[in-house]
Amino acid sequence: MALNSWKVFKFFDVSQVKLPDDESASLSEQGNITSAASGSESVFFGSADGTVKILSQSFKVVRSFKAHDVGAITHMKQVQGTSLLVTIAEDLSSEPILKVWALDKLEKKTGIPRCQSTLTIHNGRKQFPISAFAALDDLSQLAVGFANGAVTVVRGDLIHDRGARQRTVFESEEPITGIEFREGNITTLYIATTGRIATLVISGRGQGQPARSLDETGCGVECMTVDKATRDVIVARDDAIYTYGLHGRGPFYAYEGQKKMITIFKDYVAVVSPPKTNTITRSGPLRAFGGGSHADDIFNTSSFTLLNIDLKFIAHQEALSSQVKALVSEWGDLFILTTDGKIFRYHEKAFPQKLDLLYQRNLYLLAINLAQKAGLGAAQQNIILRKYGDYLYQKQDYDTAMQQYLKAIDNTEPSQVIRKFLDTQRIHNLIEYLEELHDHHKATSDHTTLLLNCYAKLKDVDKLEQFIKSPGDLKFDLDTAISMCRQGGYYDQAAYLARKHNEHELVVDILIEDSKRYAEALAYIWRLEPENAYHNLMKYATVLLEHRPRDTTQIFIDYYTGRFRPKKDAIVVPNAPTSQGMGIASSAVQNLAALLPLPYMNTNVIQSPASAGEQKPTLSQAQIIETNIDEPPPEYKVPKPRTAFSAFVDHAAEFVIFLEACIKADELNEDDKGDLYTTLFEMYLHTANSKKDSEREEWETKAKNLVEGKDIPIDTSNVLLLSHLSNFRDGTILVREQQGLRFDIFRSYTSAKDTVGAIKALRKYGPEDPQLYPAALAYFTSSPTILEEAGDELNAVLEKIDQDGLMAPLQVIQTLSVNGVATMGMIKDYLSRTIERERQEISNNRHMIETFRNDTVTKQVELAAIDSKPVVFQATRCASCGSPLELPTVHFLCKHSFHQYPCLNISSDEELEDAECPLCTPQNATIKAIKKAQEESAERHDLFLDALGRSRDKFGTVSEWFGRGVMGVGSVE
Repeated sequence: MALNSWKVFKFFDVSQVKLPDDESASLSEQGNITSAASGSESVFFGSADGTVKILSQSFKVVRSFKAHDVGAITHMKQVQGTSLLVTIAEDLSSEPILKVWALDKLEKKTGIPRCQSTLTIHNGRKQFPISAFAALDDLSQLAVGFANGAVTVVRGDLIHDRGARQRTVFESEEPITGIEFREGNITTLYIATTGRIATLVISGRGQGQPARSLDETGCGVECMTVDKATRDVIVARDDAIYTYGLHGRGPFYAYEGQKKMITIFKDYVAVVSPPKTNTITRSGPLRAFGGGSHADDIFNTSSFTLLNIDLKFIAHQEALSSQVKALVSEWGDLFILTTDGKIFRYHEKAFPQKLDLLYQRNLYLLAINLAQKAGLGAAQQNIILRKYGDYLYQKQDYDTAMQQYLKAIDNTEPSQVIRKFLDTQRIHNLIEYLEELHDHHKATSDHTTLLLNCYAKLKDVDKLEQFIKSPGDLKFDLDTAISMCRQGGYYDQAAYLARKHNEHELVVDILIEDSKRYAEALAYIWRLEPENAYHNLMKYATVLLEHRPRDTTQIFIDYYTGRFRPKKDAIVVPNAPTSQGMGIASSAVQNLAALLPLPYMNTNVIQSPASAGEQKPTLSQAQIIETNIDEPPPEYKVPKPRTAFSAFVDHAAEFVIFLEACIKADELNEDDKGDLYTTLFEMYLHTANSKKDSEREEWETKAKNLVEGKDIPIDTSNVLLLSHLSNFRDGTILVREQQGLRFDIFRSYTSAKDTVGAIKALRKYGPEDPQLYPAALAYFTSSPTILEEAGDELNAVLEKIDQDGLMAPLQVIQTLSVNGVATMGMIKDYLSRTIERERQEISNNRHMIETFRNDTVTKQVELAAIDSKPVVFQATRCASCGSPLELPTVHFLCKHSFHQYPCLNISSDEELEDAECPLCTPQNATIKAIKKAQEESAERHDLFLDALGRSRDKFGTVSEWFGRGVMGVGSVE
């Protein structure tokens, strides 16, 4: 990457540090400051006279002490996290001296920090300056590079001054320009010369092996540093910035121009280089060791640059009026010490300020990369992505803009993006965004609606199915998705969604209301659990009965008789032998299985082994069969049959089938039986009324057979009402027969002017209910037409009335004379018979009266004779034993005589006075009982009135009771 391809920014605020006057003079003194270091909240300056100055954050000297008596302090290192400071002073007249200071421990006498250890660094007694220095953080190993190409490694406990060992580990003909440690399982030393870059293992596996060259090009003094984050070394050359790892050169970044000094500050590589125009061409070693006069340093300017080599931009670049003496970093800032004694502070701008600078130049990609590098949270990164998307949208790069919006989807208000892509031409971008919203579970019902509308607008069924059939958790509002699919006409997809999420009612509703797949809907209901099946069956019963009457009626029968069991299915491939007990499914089940997974589908494919070379059947080629597994139906509460009645409105034939099946079911309670029988009777009559002739008679016969059995649980009032409403006379008659209402049956015929029926009823019920004959007489003579229809039946009625004495002749005459229909000729025979019978009866009565009178006179004469005349007893034998009478003998007025002993067994006179004739005693007792009964009944007027009410011959009854004495004196109050 060429220099001019690096984007330049001002990410740092530069300010000159204001120094106290005395410090400013000391720093500005030519050659006074020979080294610098920083750490532990302090900055350290080493001077040419061996003095160390410790400066605070305000750059005030907090302590100054004489570290070395001879030589200038050329190198210093502050051990991070400790109070240890390492100084190296050198004077070419003697070997360099290294000291370790404990800054927190002061000598009591002098008040200066305690020197923990002092070490003379050996270089084979060769007087060459130190060109590079590095140390581990625990100071267990130090490396010193010399200008003669030698590297000395010091090992030991310098902190506690327990001795140290030195060894020259590397020698080269080229001066050492840089040394850095890399720690790990092994400790490796990076060595840079003016001619090459090499690595040397100084501890661990591989120790003792020669240095391995990484690159045959070296670098200048202070042009190599280590990146502690990656533990790689960074080398600055005139053409580029190079990186090196253990195994060789890594990425490099083209950045042309001479480099004088580099260091790592945060994510940046700080590069100090002189301007090309003022640079005097020198040889490599001469430039590397600062050959030239101090006057050149004063009048030559420097260029200072902060590079971000990962993101390839320049965070800060400026020209300095004088040469750079040292770079140190502390308190989060970078400080530059110039040769004229000035110190400049470089403070990095806050991250939002840097983003604003990038936004101003529309460098959103760099902003995103910078945010990721800085470890910003997802929310802050998404803000940058959203701004980038807005920028691309303004440039009409809609596809790329959408990609940014998708990346920022978690922290972006969806409506802000959706509004931008509502245009029809950008509908694909909108679909992409809406799909991502659903994948992130951030979509609302409105988003689902919009997405499905987009699919519908593009008629992209494949996308729609992919969306609704996506695996995993539900990513959208189910109700909204189903509703939109139904509105858009994607009924199969809506049914699939509903089935997938066990919304059984919605599945049935879609199949019936939208798809009009009634057979499939019924097949689906038949595969649900009883409770779900019942709910859906009742909801759509009317529609299903209209289009699938037979199957719907059957499922009603199964459910209401307790035999419902969900159907189960299996998948069978063509030509595969099916096991016994399986039937081929109907086309409705096949279609349903193709549309959506059935609730009880066995996904194990039943198939026969494929022959060699035969292609294995696919599931799409399989056929669905119903498996008839002999297992008991599931337990569920069977509803009352009457709950299904309303479903069969306008479906009389199916209703009759349902009712007949329910009646045959077991375990019906009495209330349900009554409902079923009453409703079935009504449906028989309803059906009969819609038929003609023989078909009507057939249905009426069914109705009659239903109610004429014994113990039929149907209320007679319901039968009468339904029979009357349907004009079903047989039903009315049957009920009245069962209730003994024969007169009502006959009257129903007469009310309907059905003479033939009246005659049949009279012949059937007349012998049991004689009162029908007087009613029949009145009916037959009510009109000429009826009289003509009755024919000879009138004479039969008159004969029956006459024989049984059901009516008095006068009553008959009065009945016949009401309408003036009957003539005297019609009743001539009846009248002649009646008159003859009456004459005979009068004659018999007169003869009886005469007989009774004669008997009464005879009895009166006998009684008078007994009272007034003596009685002659002429009997010679005992009436009891038949033996000749012997004294003592007892004679009774009835002319019977008995032995007193032993036939009468009377011993005293008292007994003799009360004795009665043994032969006449039973007859006398009967007469006494009759008399007593007459006397008692004469007082029971209720019995008289009851007999009079039930009697057909009132006058005869009065005469009979008069004879009993009921009309006697004192009998009636």
